[in-house]
Amino acid sequence: MRAAGLGFNSAATAASLRDALDRAGGVDGLVVLATAAAKADAGPLRELAATLGLPIRAVTRGELATAPVLTRSTRVAALYGTGSVAEAAAVVAAGPAARLVSARAVSADGHATAAIADREGP
Repeated sequence: MRAAGLGFNSAATAASLRDALDRAGGVDGLVVLATAAAKADAGPLRELAATLGLPIRAVTRGELATAPVLTRSTRVAALYGTGSVAEAAAVVAAGPAARLVSARAVSADGHATAAIADREGP
């Protein structure tokens, strides 16, 4: 199962999210987009999910805090309990024994990050 995690600020657009996703490795094989529960209803994310035909997985702060990440933002850690929303959301959404395929990638406009996680099996 391949999942993309997305982190973004209020200035992000669907294009920002797609750019970050493309920089993280693209959409091939993705089955879900994931982000912090507080951001899961954001318009740009819903727009991207509809365009790609993928569901959105809202990841709780508690879930984010338990996921291993490769990068760390002090500001993000204070807000969400993890060093990278994108990386943690991807790992949680991909399921048990998931591994990061890509560390977070940042969109050209700096408003979004994306990471991809994968796990074998159903």
